[in-house]
Amino acid sequence: MRRRELILGLGSIALVPLPARAQGKRPLVGILDPKATNPPLLEHVRKGLAETGYREGQNVELRYAGAAGRYDRLPTLAAGLVSEGAAVVIAISPPAIRAAQDAAATTPIVFMLGDDPVKRGLVASLNKPGGRITGLSMMSAAGLAAKRLQILHELAPGGGRVGLLVNPDNATSPGQTSEVQAAAQAVGWKAETREARTEPEIDAALAALAKLRIGGLLIGTDPFFTARNAHIVGLVRQYRLPAVYEWRDYVDSGGLASYGSSRTDDYRILGVLAGKILAGANPADLPVIQPTEFELVINLKAAKELDLTIPPLILAQAGEIIE
Repeated sequence: MRRRELILGLGSIALVPLPARAQGKRPLVGILDPKATNPPLLEHVRKGLAETGYREGQNVELRYAGAAGRYDRLPTLAAGLVSEGAAVVIAISPPAIRAAQDAAATTPIVFMLGDDPVKRGLVASLNKPGGRITGLSMMSAAGLAAKRLQILHELAPGGGRVGLLVNPDNATSPGQTSEVQAAAQAVGWKAETREARTEPEIDAALAALAKLRIGGLLIGTDPFFTARNAHIVGLVRQYRLPAVYEWRDYVDSGGLASYGSSRTDDYRILGVLAGKILAGANPADLPVIQPTEFELVINLKAAKELDLTIPPLILAQAGEIIE
């Protein structure tokens, strides 16, 4: 049993839907996301809910509110979920969390966050959140940007210069930038950072980086970028750039490599936490979960397109190899 599965199993919370809920209107779980809808990931939220005794259409309903990258739409979407009577709101990323907090003063929130929720003032502590909010924090993933650069350096050691694409609207971007700059300096590379918050800006930023003749590319952690993974990978392949990404979504779209937590497991955890709250658990007492396992995914077809030979050590570290 993995550590975070053990953590989720702690306590004596009854995971049976309340009788009043079962006989009356089914409780609603809202999912507030800056991205467009992603059915495969929502399926894993459903799996997490099922682990706690909740099945969509039987004793729980789901509403997905995706902003399609339009962060300004999140407050309206959050208000809509609250007006529909959401019993729990799953909020993906800081802008969604803020919108959910502003939309209702008492609705429990389960978050997915890329940094420290204590420093953000969302919870009193990781073990005892102390309010109406708990969730999944990627703060255990600190240092992964540097790890991705190390992987890129192994894949394309002759680069000399690495590009980094970040979203200036993402609060974690400055930390990602400084981390990559330090890691690049450690291997004798120079980091070139470009910003993008819209799709045309993504196009312009990648074109500018390609003109610099960078030897490799890192795509910063950002839900807006993830929602456009196929578009980004298409441009990266057009410019023939070795690139390492956070999520395997990019590799499934034809990208070279990714290193990060398992998104399917992360979304399942969100469903489990939401289900526990529906069953009567107080979010103030549900510890914030942190990923403890990370996966390296390699796409051999993409490597062949770039005339790259994957080092045996990298292949040995890969949790999955796509041929």
